[in-house]
Amino acid sequence: MPQRTSGDLSVPPVSTVVSSRSDSRPVSRERFKTPALAPYVSLSEVLSALSHALDLTEGQPLGHTVRSCVIGMRLAESLELGAGERSALYYALLLKDAGCSSNAARMAALFGSDDRRVKPRMKFVDWHKRVRLALQTAKNCALGDSLFERARCFVAIARTEGMTRDLIKVRCERGADIARQLGFPQATADAIRSLDEHWCGRGYAEGLEQEQIPLLARIAGLAQTIEIFHARDGVERALQVVAQRRGSWFDPKLVDIVVAWKKDMWWWNSLKAETAYEMVLAAEPEDETRYVDADGLDRVALAFAEIIDTKSPFTYRHSIAVADYAKAVATRMNLDAEAIRQLYRASLLHDIGKLGVSSRILEKAGPLTPEERTQMQEHPVHTMAILERVSAFRRFARVAAFHHEKLDGSGYPWRLQASELDQPARILAVADVYDALTAGRPYREPMPPGDALMFLRSQRGAKLDALAVDALEAGIRGH
Repeated sequence: MPQRTSGDLSVPPVSTVVSSRSDSRPVSRERFKTPALAPYVSLSEVLSALSHALDLTEGQPLGHTVRSCVIGMRLAESLELGAGERSALYYALLLKDAGCSSNAARMAALFGSDDRRVKPRMKFVDWHKRVRLALQTAKNCALGDSLFERARCFVAIARTEGMTRDLIKVRCERGADIARQLGFPQATADAIRSLDEHWCGRGYAEGLEQEQIPLLARIAGLAQTIEIFHARDGVERALQVVAQRRGSWFDPKLVDIVVAWKKDMWWWNSLKAETAYEMVLAAEPEDETRYVDADGLDRVALAFAEIIDTKSPFTYRHSIAVADYAKAVATRMNLDAEAIRQLYRASLLHDIGKLGVSSRILEKAGPLTPEERTQMQEHPVHTMAILERVSAFRRFARVAAFHHEKLDGSGYPWRLQASELDQPARILAVADVYDALTAGRPYREPMPPGDALMFLRSQRGAKLDALAVDALEAGIRGH
């Protein structure tokens, strides 16, 4: 039986061939079906759907990443970039926030506030305007706490040298690493790494200026800024902001191109509709289209498991460890190879909904308030909603989402009964409980394996599947 592991994940490249398109359907409890798995799946569909998870952890409206990608690809078309450059940009835009979970815990601790509230608010301020930046920082310190606590938090931030640079560097470096792990070209990784560099040289993390900044990074940085202002304030305000930041934040040539789109209201309105998903799939360069086979889907799931687990230092390697336990238990229980593979993916992605939970809750050392507990218990709902958007992942979406359900109906969030939980879902629940018990949490020390197994036995047959508990224990004890 595998034990907890550590170290960097090394993922080989994905395949590149012609893709097929697939629809996205809403989630419902009644529709827990298992669709057939196509031999090859559009990578653009997979990543555009999974980008919802990145939007959640950044506190952005769902679809932010997709809309940013559409904007960036229109810029690429206007610049007449070649197919290779457009492909590198396309995936940089879809993965631009892949490292965003890596700085969530630190940002929440520094600001004393929900990272998912702070992050989007800080994106609306011009960092070059020091007074405005200080005021916005103060407004986001210790939200909901006393004036004294808010002042104390602000002073601590002011005294933290290089805070912004360090936070951005961690995020951008991690995002670039994930792009490389998935086999994307160096140009994609460089675009993500330099996402927050500014034309004038006062950006982060390296202070690159003008042509030193990769062109794809300049496009991506401009595209995401246009999107956040357009989504909140409309076209005129978005174009006004980028015009004001022309020559400081942004490449003047790129700003001039975007400003010329002002009257194309059909296109701007399309960005706010569900058609943005059709637009992003259509924007992928046809001669550079990628799709993934079964091995490629495993690599994507592994990469997103890393994104999930870096949300909190207390869940480091949790998803991968749970997947290893679940796979070993399923093998002992003689599930067929395809069922084991689907369970492994479900286990890797079972906590993807936690990207939508505040780090303040995940890192809390004391008991949760009723409101915080409600937020925490909603994360399987987010998991279901995200995985249901990926055609290749719909077949295991319910298994992933049911990891906190119990046989007696006492689990959450749907309070399902034993008859509604299939064997893979039962196995995942056991693997998740065991790894959670044997790992440290902010409110307790890790439990010794023997004590964790004793706890599982106490719930055997009543709340947790007896066969799965037995198989896990036999593996842990080496029987």
